[in-house]
Amino acid sequence: MTKQPTTLPPEPEPDPDRALLPIGAEPAQHPEHQHALDATGLACPLPILRAKKALAVLVSGDTLQVITTDRGAIRDFQAFCKQTGNTLLKQIEEPGRVVHYILRR
Repeated sequence: MTKQPTTLPPEPEPDPDRALLPIGAEPAQHPEHQHALDATGLACPLPILRAKKALAVLVSGDTLQVITTDRGAIRDFQAFCKQTGNTLLKQIEEPGRVVHYILRR
């Protein structure tokens, strides 16, 4: 009598939003946004200048998503929003980048 190998069920596909999170942590919730700006690879002050230009054409209440790779952009966007009166809704640190959400005043 030969023993049949047991077949295991397939592994579930990994969820990319949870792949790098500690066990038990929930993925960051990204706010809804109407406009996006990719400022990856740009160093200070370019991400702020591009965001300022993008915000200038938005209407009040619109949300701009800005993706940056410059680590200094976290503080830069906090100061920028405080100075301009726009609301910094959220900053989400992800591996290799930070995603900022700015609500146009």
